[in-house]
Amino acid sequence: MTTRPSENPADLDRTDPEGEIAARAAAHRNWGRWGEDDVLGTLNFIDAAKRVAAASLVREGIVVSLAQAFDTDGPQTGWRRRTNPVHTMTDTGTDAERGNQGFPHGIGGADDVIAMPLQCSTQWDGLGHIFDHGMAWNGRRAGDVVTSDGDLVTGIEHTRTSFVTRGVLLDVAAHLRPETRELEDGYAITAADLEATIAAQGTSSVVGRGDIVVVRTGRYARTRREGWNGYAGGSAAGLSLTTAGWLHRTEIAGIATDTWGFEVRPNEFDVPSFQPLHQVVIPNMGLSIGEMWNLEELAEACHRLDRFDFFLAAPTLPITGAVGSPVNPVAVV
Repeated sequence: MTTRPSENPADLDRTDPEGEIAARAAAHRNWGRWGEDDVLGTLNFIDAAKRVAAASLVREGIVVSLAQAFDTDGPQTGWRRRTNPVHTMTDTGTDAERGNQGFPHGIGGADDVIAMPLQCSTQWDGLGHIFDHGMAWNGRRAGDVVTSDGDLVTGIEHTRTSFVTRGVLLDVAAHLRPETRELEDGYAITAADLEATIAAQGTSSVVGRGDIVVVRTGRYARTRREGWNGYAGGSAAGLSLTTAGWLHRTEIAGIATDTWGFEVRPNEFDVPSFQPLHQVVIPNMGLSIGEMWNLEELAEACHRLDRFDFFLAAPTLPITGAVGSPVNPVAVV
């Protein structure tokens, strides 16, 4: 009988990230589960019946965008060449007024262009975004998957119709910190915390196969009050490495948070480590991760209606060969 890694953060060997990551990668690896040619990973859990059932959750007709803004007043600081979007007008109303656009009979127009990293604001990580010891999703060599021409195998364009399903909000911050509704930086959310939040919120938040789970920590709410203050790459509450087993056995299709990095920061080790849960769930489990989602209006609506599931449409842009995509997720309740 295979011993499963502990789901108690107190049991982590904080001096051995390599071993702790390897144990969870081996225990929760989905390589070959959907065939050797698979490019979707856990998005395979979403089927037509799941989407039909999700559509039945629309009762109020309330539409909520879960996107942060895409503008120069964003969280990015230049780390790994990630900048905030640069939006430039190539034709303006002034040009139209002056009649210098060359159009006939008085018609004028405006055009614009935007330049931005694909992970600069609300986004999905693609399966080609993270590797584990040089291996990509489904046991492929990383260098055979992503080259200077882009992701040749699991490019984000393959998911352009995938992210439509039942969404479930787990407002962990409101459950654990009802006074502030915000978790403190560095708080590691455990599988027990997720289950306790489900129990407190009720049956509408029970998580099932093919769902996309959105976890609210309250970190983005703080940025709106105090400014970015290290939001991109700094300290934050987030999922513990020990939640890998929960993420695997629930058979969810994806998970998103209101933080920059999805998992707890600083990470849970006393020696150098970087995003260990990413290393387990993307290349080994095939799980799609959403980051920097704005969950404030959704949380208000869910608590008011006392209902925490909804129809979710969060399609990626079909950017050929990309390893991530900006997104405007839409929840309909």
